[in-house]
Amino acid sequence: MTPPYVCAILIAGWVLWVTPFLLSRRTGTQAQRIDKRARWGIVIQAVGYTLLLQGKFWQRSPQAWQTALAIFLFAIAAVISWTASRALGRQWRFDAGLNADHELVMAGPYRFVRHPIYASMFSVLLGTGFLMSPWWLFIPAIILFVIGAEIRVRIEDKLLAAHFGDKHAEYRRRVFAYISFLR
Repeated sequence: MTPPYVCAILIAGWVLWVTPFLLSRRTGTQAQRIDKRARWGIVIQAVGYTLLLQGKFWQRSPQAWQTALAIFLFAIAAVISWTASRALGRQWRFDAGLNADHELVMAGPYRFVRHPIYASMFSVLLGTGFLMSPWWLFIPAIILFVIGAEIRVRIEDKLLAAHFGDKHAEYRRRVFAYISFLR
C-alpha cells in the first residue's frame, strides 16, 4: 500500500504546479492565428501521463531516493510554472496561437528555455513517475511526453518564426527548447 506521505507529495506537487495556470489572466481577445494541430501534442502527452497511472500504482512504496527526487522535481516544476505564467502574462493560452499584439517573451525562465511550461510539465511527469510508476511504464510515458512536446514545440516555433523572423531565429539559436539537449 502506498504510504500516505506519497499521496500528499503527489497532490501538493500537482496543485502547486497547476495553480498559476488557473489564476492567470488570459487574454479575452481572439487569437490572430491558431494552429490546432498542436492539440495532437497535448493528446499524446496526456497518454504519457495516463501510463503513469497504470500498474497498481496504489501498491507502490517508493524508495527514499525516489521520494527525494520527486519532491525536487515537483519544486522545480512549481517554480518554473509560476515564473513562466507570470512572464507570459496575458499571452498564455491553451492553443498554439498568436495575438495581434503578440510579443516574443525572453524574460524570466524564457532566458534559459524557449518553452519553460513544457519543462515544468516534464518535471511533473518525472516526479510523478518516480513516485508511482514501474520502469516499464515510466520509460514509454517519457517517450510519449517528448513526442507530444516536440509536436507542440515545432508548431509554436513555426508560428513565432513566421511572426518574429530573425529575432526568433537568433533566440532559437541561443536558447534550448525545453530540455537542455533539445533545440
